[in-house]
Amino acid sequence: MNTHYYLSWFNHCLPDRLVGWLQEDIQDRQSLVMISAQPSDYEGERMNFEEVTEWTWLNQANFLFDECHFIDYRMQKEEAQRLIQNASVLFMCGGDPVQQSDLMAEYELADVIKNSKAVILGASAGSLNMSAKWVTSQEVGHHVEIDSVYEGLGFDPFAYESHSKRDYASFVQGYLFPLSEQMDVYAAEQESAIRVKGGIIETLGPVYLISRSKIQKRVETLMP
Repeated sequence: MNTHYYLSWFNHCLPDRLVGWLQEDIQDRQSLVMISAQPSDYEGERMNFEEVTEWTWLNQANFLFDECHFIDYRMQKEEAQRLIQNASVLFMCGGDPVQQSDLMAEYELADVIKNSKAVILGASAGSLNMSAKWVTSQEVGHHVEIDSVYEGLGFDPFAYESHSKRDYASFVQGYLFPLSEQMDVYAAEQESAIRVKGGIIETLGPVYLISRSKIQKRVETLMP
């Protein structure tokens, strides 16, 4: 069973407790494959990984890989699929979750990702797309005309919400309540993480469980 990390956003670097768990889980460091959530934004043939915040987090924590690859529209579909199949770690990057979802659909990546044996990490938008469902809403500043529920990859049977500047005050506005009647929703403030390993959910930082329109702050369980 794969290990999944749902990260919100970290303003500087990964916290030591999270790095400790990643060191335990990431034993194979042959190939890191990152999937863009801004797949049309980059230009030029060569990728400068120092421009990718999520790569910087791993590099600062001394996670060094033999190969690093970045999937966006500059890469051919067949190459993207091949790299994912051989990845040691997959990282679903932050940015625009809709653009990332569209990239996965156009490149037919969903089944390839689901069949991967890699450790899978997501940050912000990437975490949304890893989950079973996620929501866009005008109430929290999304540029949408109506609230919409999107299908994620469904690695774990819960919905997820994350944003670097969102906090408890926005979660209680209720835009996640309708979805919480269908399934549990984990809503994360910045500087937080969820690890799902062997079906066990562990948390670090401010994470809220919304179930049947009731909010409860999770007790941190991701301890050293």
